[in-house]
Amino acid sequence: MLCRLTIRDFVLVDRLELEFQAGFGTLTGETGAGKSILVDALAFALGERADVSVVRVGQERAEVTAEFALDNSPAAAQWLVEHDLNTDGGLLLRRVVDANGRSRAYLNGSPVTVVQLREVAEGLVDIHGQHAHQSLMRGEAQRALLDSHARLDPLLTEVAAAWRDWRAARMMLDTATNGIEAWAVEREQLDWQARELEALGFSVDEWRMLNDEHKRLAHAASLVDGAQYSLQTLSDGDAACEAQVAAVANRLDALSEYDPALCEVAVLLQSAQAELAEAISALRRYGNRAELDPRRLAEVEQRIEAVLGCARKFRCKPEELPVLLARWHERLAVLGEAADVDALAERVAAARAHYEGLARRLSVSRSEAATALGREVSEVMQQLALGGGRFEVGLVAVDGGNASGLEQIEFRIAGLAGNESRSLAKVASGGELSRISLAIQVVTSQAARVPTLVFDEVDVGIGGGVAEVVGRLLRELGTERQVLCVTHLPQVAASANWQWQVSKIAEAGQVRSQVVALEGEARVEEIARMLGGIEITSITRQHAREMLRLSRAR
Repeated sequence: MLCRLTIRDFVLVDRLELEFQAGFGTLTGETGAGKSILVDALAFALGERADVSVVRVGQERAEVTAEFALDNSPAAAQWLVEHDLNTDGGLLLRRVVDANGRSRAYLNGSPVTVVQLREVAEGLVDIHGQHAHQSLMRGEAQRALLDSHARLDPLLTEVAAAWRDWRAARMMLDTATNGIEAWAVEREQLDWQARELEALGFSVDEWRMLNDEHKRLAHAASLVDGAQYSLQTLSDGDAACEAQVAAVANRLDALSEYDPALCEVAVLLQSAQAELAEAISALRRYGNRAELDPRRLAEVEQRIEAVLGCARKFRCKPEELPVLLARWHERLAVLGEAADVDALAERVAAARAHYEGLARRLSVSRSEAATALGREVSEVMQQLALGGGRFEVGLVAVDGGNASGLEQIEFRIAGLAGNESRSLAKVASGGELSRISLAIQVVTSQAARVPTLVFDEVDVGIGGGVAEVVGRLLRELGTERQVLCVTHLPQVAASANWQWQVSKIAEAGQVRSQVVALEGEARVEEIARMLGGIEITSITRQHAREMLRLSRAR
């Protein structure tokens, strides 16, 4: 669960550190106080897109750190293990964006990409925004919600891959059928080019050895002269240094009897004498091997020119010739397959059968999930003053299918505007849509594996007894998960296990948000404010106390 959120210079927040509790908690306060900014800050730490506008005016950067316990987050813990990141002591997500737009992300102190931040965040928090019901109007969002709720994403990935394979096979068959003459010309050209390179028999290792050998042969005279000069200087000349070093070493060794301080120098010279002897021996062996070989030099230069000629002809570097040959062989294999139209047709049929088999499995699973989701959401709708309403998930066949399967998903409602089942977008009013959206979110969140759920003013358009039901539903959800809700409804706030108040204060010409944990009479005052507005009376306070008492009794 979410344990701590630390915010620095994020929009209206200058410095803020929040310690979270388990259960159901609410954020309340006047409109514009900055309640949703806290949710935005959390989303930022979890990898949501952000720009320089989140940096507090006059500051260099915005920074948000979110600390999580991993006791109920097996997916996040497994992700950390797979990426060799430390899991001791929980999980620390840190995100920074500079005033110049540069963004950085960290997991347990290690730099990561924002994509990786989002990956691990998927197993930590599920945020439902106040405009979530708007996305429910889109068919793609409806399909994604059903598939995610039913844990069908892995199967959907297989279906999408099978669809792409089928489509690629069809494209190859169409191209082969319509362009077989052009492919034959390309195949003939590639064939003679490949034969020419194969006849060259060239490899990258040979090219490296050719260049080394050419360098040695081209400078053979200099090498032989250098070796002879070195031997003359070190050993064979009248003033050879080998004999001089030996003489000095012997002299000092004899003198060390009178002064032991010279003993160390004598030993060093003796060691140098031994290494000098090894160097002289190596030079003699090299001199015996080194010789001028004009014939071999000509052979090497002829081979190098042949390789360079091919490289110029095919417009590449000599080192790239083997890669080019491999690429031509791959293309020839493709063209060979393309020439066999019957084999391509069989491949298309096999790819189609594979796709349709997977897609039918997906359809069966979707149908079962749609029935269950419709029943569960309908039950919650009855508690939200939508009595008689029935939620249905329709599967609309798609001719030929697509990457998402054989059907589109359509959320439908029956019983609110007649018994006929109609599309959600065409039936529900604004207030009804908010309640239906909340019912869907409550049901799908109960099946989710993430331990922390955030609801940002999803109760807009709800009031009265329905608001009490919403509060009760969220409180029940809080017995299994950590639930945080931004709300303007006193009924919802009174149902929470804990409550924070967000307010704006002005200091030194700047406005900033602050958060206060409410206990006892302070919480009564906040609930009373939400009930009564500007003027709070004793009756309003009594009503607030009664609401809090009843919520604790439930």
